[in-house]
Amino acid sequence: MAKQVGRDQQGITLRGSAEIVAEFFSYGINSILYQRGIYPPETFTRVQKYGLTLLITTDPELKNYLNNVVEQMKEWLYKCIVQRLVVVISSIENNEVLERWQFDIECDKTAKDENEPREKSQKVIQDEIRSVIRQITATVTFLPLLETACAFDLLIYTDKDLEVPEKWEESGPQFIANSEEVRLRSFTTTIHKVNSTVAYKKDSFP
Repeated sequence: MAKQVGRDQQGITLRGSAEIVAEFFSYGINSILYQRGIYPPETFTRVQKYGLTLLITTDPELKNYLNNVVEQMKEWLYKCIVQRLVVVISSIENNEVLERWQFDIECDKTAKDENEPREKSQKVIQDEIRSVIRQITATVTFLPLLETACAFDLLIYTDKDLEVPEKWEESGPQFIANSEEVRLRSFTTTIHKVNSTVAYKKDSFP
């Protein structure tokens, strides 16, 4: 007789993994934009996710932009053709890059939808994601204060043979001169693994 499996214990499929990772990016990017003060705090609202209280934007234009990004990421994650997502924070005044939040994505390209689901519970994955989001929140304790008005860009690196949709600009890597880098935690669904780092401009003062 087939064993009944609770929802949390169901395995991870390729499609399910793509959705989990894309959703993480949605909450992760929102957290970075809030923590780093890129948008006014009053334009964010509280939601419960991963056992945490997170802040997400209520700005219609930003919301729409991030939703488009997440939907596109979901497709690229499903096809295992996206390698990296970078949130670049730069000064509006002189375009100098001040911070680079880099999320490297490893994908098991042997994973197919028709394969047996991988054995890893949603709860364990959510716990790992919670640790990453907590670290994003805690970075304000060591990142230099952004003393100038800043804007953000999203860079998405895909397999080289991929045509980028028209609405995506192809841009350079936007590295930071004279930077420090801190590695954050990683998480894995067993199909996709996400490694996170943040690089920031060192203070010019000794």
